[in-house]
Amino acid sequence: MGLVIGPKPPIKPGTYNTSVDLTHGLILLLAYLFGSIPAGVWVARYHGIDIQKVGSGNTGATNIQRTLGNWPALLVAAFDIFKGGIAVLLARLFGLEGLMLGGVALAAVLGHNYSIFLGLRGGKGVATSLGTLLFLDPVVALCVMVVGVATMALTRYISAGSLVGSIAAVVVSLALGRPLWQVLTLVALAALIFWTHRENIRRLQKGNERRFGEKAAQ
Repeated sequence: MGLVIGPKPPIKPGTYNTSVDLTHGLILLLAYLFGSIPAGVWVARYHGIDIQKVGSGNTGATNIQRTLGNWPALLVAAFDIFKGGIAVLLARLFGLEGLMLGGVALAAVLGHNYSIFLGLRGGKGVATSLGTLLFLDPVVALCVMVVGVATMALTRYISAGSLVGSIAAVVVSLALGRPLWQVLTLVALAALIFWTHRENIRRLQKGNERRFGEKAAQ
């Protein structure tokens, strides 16, 4: 029997479709595993560096940029965006909607932040969050990119652009009247970004946050 992709037929009242629940659970697991793929670690290792022992120890594109330069960072950022996007795309192909779709986005970002391949360590989830948003709502994603890039250009702080962009995602979704599940998903993603940036926030408050282009401490 072939695998049916797309919206599932309605379940009759009083029945329980375990195959649907298993499919949803499998997609959530796959989203987490996609998110867990440590592209930053692999790229840095190719250059002979253990990125978890350099700079912030973060595996994301920002630490890669400060350690290895722009091109390796762009490669890592592109892959981190891709893995978030592919998780949501897969969920859509299997007919997931609403909060289940939001759950897939969260699972991908949690995988990036707490990778099973890195002992539950990882990145800060910005690029992967953007990847999920591109497939959840490309209009909101475009607005977020404009706001985030503008903030980084004005302040020279990547962290500031990430934080302001995460707030913008929620504000724009509310302004455009997006469904509640999407707003709640973006609130959760923003909360994760603020949590993973808590040290950056402290440094911003003290005035000693690294600006874009400054090298990581070796």
